[in-house]
Amino acid sequence: MTTNKNTKSQKVWGGRFATHPNDVMLSINSSIDVDRRMGAEDIQGSKAHAEMLVRTQIITPEEGKTISTGLDIIATEIDTGTFPFDRSLEDIHMNIEARLKDLIGEPASKLHTARSRNDQVVTDFRMWIRNAIEQTDIGLSKLQSTLVCQARDHNGSIMPGFTHMQTAQPVTLGHHLLAYVEMLERDRSRLKDASNRLNESPLGAAALAGTGFNIDREATADTLGFSKPMRNSLDAVSARDFALEVLADLTIAITHLSRLAEEIVLWTSPQFGFATLSDEWSTGSSIMPQKRNPDAAELIRAKASSLAGHFVSLQGAIKALPLAYAKDLQDDKHLTFSAFDTFELCLQAMTGMIDTMAFNVEAMYQAAKKGYSTATDLADWLVRELGLPFRQAHHLTGKIVAEAEKRGIDLVDLPLDVLQNFESRISRDIYGVLSIAASVASRASYGGTSPQRVMEQVKFWETRLGI
Repeated sequence: MTTNKNTKSQKVWGGRFATHPNDVMLSINSSIDVDRRMGAEDIQGSKAHAEMLVRTQIITPEEGKTISTGLDIIATEIDTGTFPFDRSLEDIHMNIEARLKDLIGEPASKLHTARSRNDQVVTDFRMWIRNAIEQTDIGLSKLQSTLVCQARDHNGSIMPGFTHMQTAQPVTLGHHLLAYVEMLERDRSRLKDASNRLNESPLGAAALAGTGFNIDREATADTLGFSKPMRNSLDAVSARDFALEVLADLTIAITHLSRLAEEIVLWTSPQFGFATLSDEWSTGSSIMPQKRNPDAAELIRAKASSLAGHFVSLQGAIKALPLAYAKDLQDDKHLTFSAFDTFELCLQAMTGMIDTMAFNVEAMYQAAKKGYSTATDLADWLVRELGLPFRQAHHLTGKIVAEAEKRGIDLVDLPLDVLQNFESRISRDIYGVLSIAASVASRASYGGTSPQRVMEQVKFWETRLGI
């Protein structure tokens, strides 16, 4: 078996070892292809740590300035794509440290005083997730705004509301779309809560037990935008519940996207005909020229399962780990980065589809007329006007629906004398509640589907979202 002769990786931990790691060991141990994304956070954390080391007189001001200058050069190299990443150096932290040594010499070796890669990596990771949540929140807000705009345009467009995928009661499209705005708002709230909880600094916990140096953890926490340093050094380096929480939040959020994606698949099918995707968000068939496939929506459904799998994978990696750090935790970044990437892609696709989707208002209206969707309105009228107990009215309405179904007509088309055969006190006034337009307009309770209520909610969201 061959071994790697590159000695760079020996510079930080090689004193204990007489031979070089095996090539396969280097490959399985290396995470630089994944965690290089934390380059900016690693430099930010290192600069804060160096500043603190100067203030606590652990290194000299000259050494601190030299380190800061070198880190700025590295930041530029990373930004411009000229940084010499080396897989033999395992991770982003060792790559930056080695490059800093190349640039400034011996002062670079003092940067790691009073810290470990264990607290360094989790500090970087928390900062990366914090930034990622901010970007995700912007994307969620944009999708909300897109849904609100469509809801405003269709505040009075009638469609069937479903339970058990059976026609239930007529609703407005605007009301239906605003339901997803509410879901997305809860998604944003969960992620913000997670961001607040993870915003504590592990830096200074060192390997697991803290450090004997007289460091100032409050100072580094403040410099890096954390609310405070973590209170327990073992917890600081080993906890990954913050990543689990974020993955759970993203899983819930993409589940909402997947439900909307499923409705897009249904709505755009010829069997429903409620909506049409733009050419920009449709694909074709290699053999059937007529096809317009909602591939983006279908892929969102699939990726919802993939993202949920990331949560399960990380939970499985953590569930049996004793304190404190173990290399199993290295996979936390791959899973979390991938989850954010997947969610961002799905979020952009959903926003694009909703923004350019054309709705067939007439097809939705005709569908809402089917399935006796105003039966509840009939029952309510019997209660309200004739004083029947609701259960009796419900039973009577069921018989009337059966009669209409037998005749193959809608409720509104049943002759008055037929209705009076079931209840002699029924008057012609009942026809005022049997149209789907009347049904929708009557649902004016707070949170209801009436166009008036929908527009109130549209205005609320326009103010809240700044659109």
